[in-house]
Amino acid sequence: MKTTKITFALFIALISNSIHSQETAIKKESLPMDSKTNCYLRYYYFPNIEAYFDNLKMVYYYKEKGNWTTAPELPENYGGYSLYNKAHVSITNYDDENPFQLILLHKKIYPYNSKGRFAYATMNGE
Repeated sequence: MKTTKITFALFIALISNSIHSQETAIKKESLPMDSKTNCYLRYYYFPNIEAYFDNLKMVYYYKEKGNWTTAPELPENYGGYSLYNKAHVSITNYDDENPFQLILLHKKIYPYNSKGRFAYATMNGE
């Protein structure tokens, strides 16, 4: 009976340890880096909805009622946008917090396109 309790306790410890390691956030240093700007490729910008995706925190930044909001998924009124099925641009010259500070620049460089296609896949501010 004592061995069963010890085995069960070890089993629980192993499971809780593996669950904790899965919850650990991605480290910034593990992201790819742009060799020209020395910035990590942390953000994607979605020009057609004026939203961002953070590859480090795995969240979207979007405007809701005039304020920037963060969420793991976009709300339903964004029409099912996804990281994988719509046009997005990699931001190569910014890897700090709050990418929406540059929204005016990003809107100018990557304007809305009804067909969802863009000539360039990255943004380097040139």
